[in-house]
Amino acid sequence: MAEFRSTIYLDSCATSPPRKGVVEAMAEVQTSAWGNPSSLHHQGVAAAECLERARLQIAGALSASPDDVIFTSGATESVHLALSGLAGEQKPGRIVISAVEHPAVVSAARQLERQGWDLAIWPVDGFGQIRLELLPSLLAPPTRLVSLIWGQSEVGTLQPVHTVGNACAKRGIPFHTDATQVLSQGTIDWSSQPATLLTASAHKLGGPRGIGCLLTRPHIRRTLTPMQGGGGQEQGLRAGTQPVALIAGFAEALSQLDRWTPWDGRDRISPSPAEISRHRDTLLQGLLQDPRLTLTGHPHRRLPHHISLLACDQRKEPLSGRALVRELAKRGVALSSGSACASGKDSGSPVLAAMGFEPAQQRSGLRLSLGPWIRQEQLATVCRHVSAALDHLSSDCS
Repeated sequence: MAEFRSTIYLDSCATSPPRKGVVEAMAEVQTSAWGNPSSLHHQGVAAAECLERARLQIAGALSASPDDVIFTSGATESVHLALSGLAGEQKPGRIVISAVEHPAVVSAARQLERQGWDLAIWPVDGFGQIRLELLPSLLAPPTRLVSLIWGQSEVGTLQPVHTVGNACAKRGIPFHTDATQVLSQGTIDWSSQPATLLTASAHKLGGPRGIGCLLTRPHIRRTLTPMQGGGGQEQGLRAGTQPVALIAGFAEALSQLDRWTPWDGRDRISPSPAEISRHRDTLLQGLLQDPRLTLTGHPHRRLPHHISLLACDQRKEPLSGRALVRELAKRGVALSSGSACASGKDSGSPVLAAMGFEPAQQRSGLRLSLGPWIRQEQLATVCRHVSAALDHLSSDCS
């Protein structure tokens, strides 16, 4: 894992540094298996062998069949392939997504809406969890597709995907879950999950950018409509020469993760990875000593590496999260004011809006997401820097 000597990096939900051995694995492939894996000569065969070895490794880590793994350029493409691919040429129906989805899911759902689908938004409570009492009505006809984020990247809340997935299965409704943030914390057992499609991305878990996958089921895979034509790679679902080096880096990063149990029959999450969870709890306890910070998201059912806060001054007036991020960057602390995928926007957070926060509060969010590179002795330093940044911005507002 890369070292951060000048910066304390607390933005792993945006991206993570490459894990040990990832860059070396990629360099080895670029040197020894640089051919096109669809070619029949020696260089192509070497690349194809490397590709399928990595696919086997990824499938094994996730208790999946190698055929279940469809490689894409990342989570955004996987989401679009899942939703647009399922809609395909079938008659439009209703698609249900939560009010706190990643922008990629919202975009894909809106695209289906323009094609004649009815889009239903599943409301959430003040913690950002879907209101389960609405399940019977939202899964009733004409619902034909449900997509639910597993771990919310901005506020950390975990959704009851086990409950929703099982309910969808009983009704014969395909269920997609965006597990991008969850898989950064540990491998899952795909064979026991109720989802029919699952999205993942390598760079959130210490792999390279530009590679992700869509986990599929055989009966669903046969009905997916590809988004683009071409050479028929990835079982005809994702045309284009596979980036074998990136895939090898993905496999290497995933191999270093421990297995965790993201749910049981009660939709509870296990405390793994334990060390990161302990660091998170220690840091959160220190931060909340400052009355200008308030926790958002669910206090217990949340990603184990994730802290989300609202910031205000002494008069309880919301402070700009983006301004705090810039101030903390000057002090050597890297974090986020929300989803990095929307970091160029200075508007209020749609996630916080869906959770019922006022417009001024929607601009005051902070997100701290830890990784295995964080050391215990850095936590108090972070608290001091955050307090100093709050002092600085509060004085500017006085």
